[in-house]
Amino acid sequence: MPDRAAFLNVETSLSGRRWVGPDDMLNRRAEALTQSADLPLPVARILAERGIEAADVPGFLSPTLREMLPDPLDLRDMGLAAERLVEAAVKGQKIAIFADYDVDGGASAALLLDWLRHQGREATLYIPDRIDEGYGPNAPAIAALAQDHDLIVCVDCGTLSHEALAAGAGTDILVLDHHLGGETLPPALAVVNPNRQDEDGALGHLCAAGVVFLTLVQAGRVLRARGQTEPPLLPMLDLVALATVADVAPLIGVNRAFVRQGLSIMARRERPGLVALSDVSRMDTAPSSFHLGFMIGPRVNAGGRVGRADLGARCLSATDPAQARQLAEELDELNRDRRAIEAAVREEALSQVEARNDAALSWAAGDGWHPGVVGIVAARVKERTGLPSVVIGVEGGIGKGSARSVPGVDLGRAVHRLSAEGLIEKGGGHKMAAGLTVAESMIAAAMERLAALIAPELQNRSGANDLRISGLMEPAAATPELMEMIEQAGPFGQAAPAPRYAFSDLILDSAATMGDGHLRAAFRVAGQKPLEAVAWGAMQGPLGPALLGARGRRFHVAGKLELSHWGGRARVRLRLDDASAL
Repeated sequence: MPDRAAFLNVETSLSGRRWVGPDDMLNRRAEALTQSADLPLPVARILAERGIEAADVPGFLSPTLREMLPDPLDLRDMGLAAERLVEAAVKGQKIAIFADYDVDGGASAALLLDWLRHQGREATLYIPDRIDEGYGPNAPAIAALAQDHDLIVCVDCGTLSHEALAAGAGTDILVLDHHLGGETLPPALAVVNPNRQDEDGALGHLCAAGVVFLTLVQAGRVLRARGQTEPPLLPMLDLVALATVADVAPLIGVNRAFVRQGLSIMARRERPGLVALSDVSRMDTAPSSFHLGFMIGPRVNAGGRVGRADLGARCLSATDPAQARQLAEELDELNRDRRAIEAAVREEALSQVEARNDAALSWAAGDGWHPGVVGIVAARVKERTGLPSVVIGVEGGIGKGSARSVPGVDLGRAVHRLSAEGLIEKGGGHKMAAGLTVAESMIAAAMERLAALIAPELQNRSGANDLRISGLMEPAAATPELMEMIEQAGPFGQAAPAPRYAFSDLILDSAATMGDGHLRAAFRVAGQKPLEAVAWGAMQGPLGPALLGARGRRFHVAGKLELSHWGGRARVRLRLDDASAL
């Protein structure tokens, strides 16, 4: 039996979800904050959900890196790693950067390349091919790099790469990573990872770029102690922000300051690669977490998914605007190719998932599915089913898959357990995302075991598919001025969701398809301006088709507000999440 009545009495929306509003205790705390901190109620609700007290409001609304940055030396091996990096840079030794092919890996590599260039040094960038080499370090690549380099720095990978790193014997290797570690560490000079087994987990929310940034902070201390000039670090926060959001790291603690300040730096349009990517993405507003996660991030990822693995890192680290523009255009084209491939795999995967109808895990596997899109499809399957999802592409009897989780289920730990039990050949990741390699003959058994491992955590997520509503709002109240205040409570993302508002009894004024499966709509109430709305990907689910032919009908609608700039004017639009017919 539900704990409280459905919000606006919406028991089953067009998307099949029950709407749930804030409870009485949260409402009381929000009203108290409104009075004590002189905040609009929508802003006070956000802070009340985060557990912010009145005395902490100023610091929360204006987070500073100076106050929130942890001591890098809180991480094991940090002192050794920073000293060795500085030594290599100062002495002009040959440095190789081995990075993962996703946004976090590319941004981490770009951070190091940027830092070294400020000291007049260049480094070799090596990013493995997703299809030919797979994820993480491999023995042939490490052995080849070791022959020609004095130092190899592995970023966003390497924590579980014992055999591969052993191939680099005779060359110093640093691992700067955040993926879940095993019981033993690989043969490296230093392994800096907040998710090592012997860490306390206090900084486990960092992505790899966050770990790299802390390493550079410590390296700056080392340079100062030697009486040398340290490269400026604050301008690099745009890359840390991009990686933090794109890697779905929780926006808590220092991550919140990373993203808030990184977005401000990105808005200056000083990094050629991010400027070019913003332009090809046709961004029409100041950068936000949404843009990082859904517009820029996918384009950076496209090189590693369906093109050349190093394109994203090269674009992010480019110093020449013309080169950055060329790389961004290439990534944009690859992203279009990726979407077409993804659509075909998604249709087949969803068909399998619906036929299987498992209660704890949504999974699908298929011959020839491109390994570069299985992660995105897993995310789409998760969104459709509300369950942890795994999608596996099979080639030559070997399956390579990606997994995406839901809040409250540590999928990375469960996949690591599968590897330890021998059900998969290898696997790892973090709470919200993981990767695995499995023999085709073992896929069904591995997925059955994975479902059993996560089932207890799922049982503690009652109402997980409910649509959470922050409050009710009138269309006339959704002003640019209110939005600016709401954004002060951000950034929004993983573990810090953007507020979702409901609008009651609106008439659908217009609805039309837009782009690749999206929907543009307008809703109105008598005597007020229409509320403009866009529903991304709505035509791939039940929401878009239901609204497309319903002009003139009345709906409750729910979604997140965003500021859009057009013709020099700021306007508010609704990013529509759901609707319920009246």
